[in-house]
Amino acid sequence: MVVGSGINLAIRDARASDPYVVVKMGDQKLKTRVIKNNCNPTWDEEFTLFVKDVNTLVHLTVYDKDTFTVDDKMGEAEVDFKPLLKCKMMGLKNLPDGCAVKRIQPNRSNCLAEESSCIWRNGDIFQGMILRLKNVERGELVVEMEWVDVVGCRGLSHVQL
Repeated sequence: MVVGSGINLAIRDARASDPYVVVKMGDQKLKTRVIKNNCNPTWDEEFTLFVKDVNTLVHLTVYDKDTFTVDDKMGEAEVDFKPLLKCKMMGLKNLPDGCAVKRIQPNRSNCLAEESSCIWRNGDIFQGMILRLKNVERGELVVEMEWVDVVGCRGLSHVQL
């Protein structure tokens, strides 16, 4: 997963915020670096999550880093990677780069701010998305996901969707 950027994040300090993102899935927890004084930060940080259960959602929480007090929560979102897995399991080959394999519409059960697409790029499927943050007055996160099979793991051969 790539945590790309934040869009119009909430202000939690005097004029801006010092945002970072915590990515959680099951017992895994990773976080981006802090971007000082910026409500439209760019992280472009790549994270690898090991999937034990395809029904487990990826949770992203944005925080404002504070020096002398507890960090302020700036919103959260959840990502379901089953649409990406369904595309990956199609076994597609040799499509032109940029070809949209599947489009996912925003609805009440996802955090999509706009339509998301599973795209063929460099011989693989990627899903880019803009997530609307929940439990906050404003803000969105730009993320991208890719499924990578790891040598020695069962991979997609055992997945039931």
